[in-house]
Amino acid sequence: MTPSADRLGRLLNLVPYLLARPGIRLADAAADLGVSERQIREDLELLWMCGLPGYGPGDLIDMAFDEDSVTITYDAGIGRPLRLTPDEAVALDVALRLLAELPGSMDRGVVHRTLAKIEKVAHSGPAIAVGMPEQPERAEQLRGAFERGRALRITYYTARRDAVTERTVDPLRLLMADGRTYLEAWCRLASAVRLFRADRIDELTELDEQADPPSWAVPAERGTKAFQLTPELPLITLLIQRPARWVAEYYPCESVEPQPNGDWLVRMRAGDLAWARRLLLGLGGHVTALGPPELVSSIGEAARQALAVYEAEPALSARPE
Repeated sequence: MTPSADRLGRLLNLVPYLLARPGIRLADAAADLGVSERQIREDLELLWMCGLPGYGPGDLIDMAFDEDSVTITYDAGIGRPLRLTPDEAVALDVALRLLAELPGSMDRGVVHRTLAKIEKVAHSGPAIAVGMPEQPERAEQLRGAFERGRALRITYYTARRDAVTERTVDPLRLLMADGRTYLEAWCRLASAVRLFRADRIDELTELDEQADPPSWAVPAERGTKAFQLTPELPLITLLIQRPARWVAEYYPCESVEPQPNGDWLVRMRAGDLAWARRLLLGLGGHVTALGPPELVSSIGEAARQALAVYEAEPALSARPE
């Protein structure tokens, strides 16, 4: 039996390992990782059930098999930086300090370097990007392209939909809000003016063609906030337990009312209820949706469907050699 800690470490490394080696033979992967081929197969069966909240088609890690070789076809966003709330960063800091004091064969140099990185960003705000600090060179790239009047091809992560898309955009202006750089541009994919946060642009290519937004594509009025929450957006009411308080710290809220038991009663606007549903399902039992009724109903239905699938599935067993 493989110790759980050993297997967890291997699973965390398995996806980037396979992404870098498309089509690798399972026997070669097993030899590289120091385990049996059977263990690699069991790990892959487990990875097939891992992914993003929602856990439906398009959310889970996917892979393609060809005889005895494997290729990752969808990594479920594992390549994006891990974002920690301050509470999570402190908990990780304490755990790593305890780990560094334990006798064993772990590389203490790695532990101390990780601690140094966490401490460096621990005061950077409500959402801490581990492994990806602010990239001033990205803002410089955007500024240069804007000054030269060039169109851009970008790979962009949209947090609201938890999706990555490729877009061609015609820059209109650069602006700063809350210490971040934003690009306001005509998006050819959406056929509309959109605002892109610089640190969520994963890849950027300056095209040879000049930016050519349509004449009616104009920036928002100067002085407006980067994002505006309007009364037309759905108002959702949540009861948030302590482990999920980061939601109220990370997203703009209309009100936060501490409850006698330590929970928070939070009212906030959502871009759409589908986004709110995905967010809350990913938080499990730490958040209870109290309104609006359609959001409560959709979350309940998703939970019932998940339970029905779980009860209908036979127990998983290891694949025989």
